Amino acid sequence: MAGSILGTIFCISTWGESHGAGVGVVVDGCPAGVELCEADIQKYLNRRKPGQSKFSTPRKEEDLVKILSGVFEGKTTGTPISMIVQNQTQRSKDYSEIAQYYRPGHADFTFDQKYGFRDYRGGGRSSGRETIARVAAGAVAQKVLESLGISVIAYTKKIGSIEINMEQFELEEITKNPVCMPDQKAAKKAEAFLEECIKEQDSAGGVIECVIKGVPVGIGEPVFEKLDANLAKAILSIGAVKGFEIGDGFSVAEKLGSKNNDLFFMQNGKVAKKTNHAGGILGGISDGSEIVFRAAVKPTPSIAKEQQTVNRKGEEISICVKGRHDPIIVPRAVVVVESMAAITLLDALLVSMTSRLEWIQRFFRA
Repeated sequence: MAGSILGTIFCISTWGESHGAGVGVVVDGCPAGVELCEADIQKYLNRRKPGQSKFSTPRKEEDLVKILSGVFEGKTTGTPISMIVQNQTQRSKDYSEIAQYYRPGHADFTFDQKYGFRDYRGGGRSSGRETIARVAAGAVAQKVLESLGISVIAYTKKIGSIEINMEQFELEEITKNPVCMPDQKAAKKAEAFLEECIKEQDSAGGVIECVIKGVPVGIGEPVFEKLDANLAKAILSIGAVKGFEIGDGFSVAEKLGSKNNDLFFMQNGKVAKKTNHAGGILGGISDGSEIVFRAAVKPTPSIAKEQQTVNRKGEEISICVKGRHDPIIVPRAVVVVESMAAITLLDALLVSMTSRLEWIQRFFRA
């Protein structure tokens, strides 16, 4: 299988399956000297692990990370950082019958057609459990970004039709409710809505918004390696994400140029923008404003409600998916979105160091 490697300089390679021995990642290109320990990784993994509320799968996994290489005496050595999280409570028998049919909304059919074989235990590589590796790698990227004064923060903006009120935005509220909304009132409404979904044996989707602050001007490579294009690729590579928009996104189609353009002005001796409709990126290059993007997350495809499908013999059948599943993916995906954004941005920062001869000369002549 190709396609498990991402990045140019800060490069990650993920591996493992939902019901295999474990999942992990190898991070290459991390600078030496970054203070890093397993606790730094664990705090991010704890945000995505299952079983934390009634709105996530009841599968109980501690998701404890172990660093196997690349760190010595509390600091990165510059060599590949290998990390593993072992699976402990697999219940593969829950998935034995789906070996013979294709679950609606899942990758069962496409994997079968592509490879002529698939790991039906929880979806194998297409399982949401693969995102553990992304979060572990993202935690490393976040450490480097923090040292540069850059922050990456994501949160649930919308669940179903329930959307947060930005006038009631409270950052600390994100970690206080099970839906990761920075608006207490909206969170309560969303919880009530999800209770109804559970009663109806159904699931819900939503929107995750991510805000990146402190990014300097000039990050991103024009044409095929635009920063917004690479962010889109990274976020859309998350299995449950079906849409991506940056800045004002699709609403720009309804605007006039005179309203959509971000006008420039001088502020404290520097060029600044009066608005940020572009979402912090112009021509694929960061413009110094906050980078703001959103990801649309589909409803969990595994639901107990009866659905029609086809089995491997080509027979039409009705099924009710068994097993332990999230009634909504969004809250646990918030940290995944953060992680993929951090990985992409750090890689772009490292690539940008070669943009000017004077920067290279300054580095090597220092």
